[in-house]
Amino acid sequence: MSRSLGRPLAALTLVAVLALVGCTVEQPAPAPSGASGTTATTAAPSTTAATAAPVAFVPGGTAQQNLAFFTQVVTSVWGGPDQVAGRAYVDALTAAGFDKSAMQVTPDQSTIGNAAESIEFSVRLGDDCLVGQVGPSIGNPVTTVLPGLASGGCLIGQTRAIDW
Repeated sequence: MSRSLGRPLAALTLVAVLALVGCTVEQPAPAPSGASGTTATTAAPSTTAATAAPVAFVPGGTAQQNLAFFTQVVTSVWGGPDQVAGRAYVDALTAAGFDKSAMQVTPDQSTIGNAAESIEFSVRLGDDCLVGQVGPSIGNPVTTVLPGLASGGCLIGQTRAIDW
């Protein structure tokens, strides 16, 4: 290759690489907006509940007002031995003051008996829902406020009975 073709070829290669990198940079997805415009998503912090500033349950409060507390409870369960056990989250949220009859949870196991890659659980508060998702495919727990469904629930798809 001649020296006169080497520089333009190198420059063209650099431009092509930069163009490809520009195509693969992930842009943050726009936050879904709820009917009230109060939707928020929180990735649970990687710190333990002992080092996080405590927050309190707001009885009769909105989902947005209780999101930090919900996240704190979810994070504490995630730090324990039952990280992907729906019952552990339902029991902890109930003990923390949330209404068990307003909750939903997805199955801990797949239809063929394998451990679920992730589970979701929710608490309906008024027109909105506190929703959490945990599991090996998720990383740190994720919590958010989403609008409630017209059916009265929070989760779409198969949920399991909370009959304990």
